[in-house]
Amino acid sequence: MRLSDLIGKDIINISDGARLGTVGDSDLIIDEETGFIESIVLPNNGGFLGMWGGRSQMVIPWQAVKKIGSEVIVVEIDQNSSRYRSSVF
Repeated sequence: MRLSDLIGKDIINISDGARLGTVGDSDLIIDEETGFIESIVLPNNGGFLGMWGGRSQMVIPWQAVKKIGSEVIVVEIDQNSSRYRSSVF
């Protein structure tokens, strides 16, 4: 699969059915040696107060990807876990 095949796909969490974002709006962390994707980094579109506070991101490890379909990427994560959130100032 090529990187261009992922662009535009919605990322859906199988745990709660939530739409987390789109691959075109995210960053991918790629291992420089192997060329494999390590994780997907989604910006937090957290609403009004997010404009002034520190921005947080959701980091989805590639191991959490369960299925890549023609229109969506299905992942399995616990969104309440701080394990998937990181702060960026």
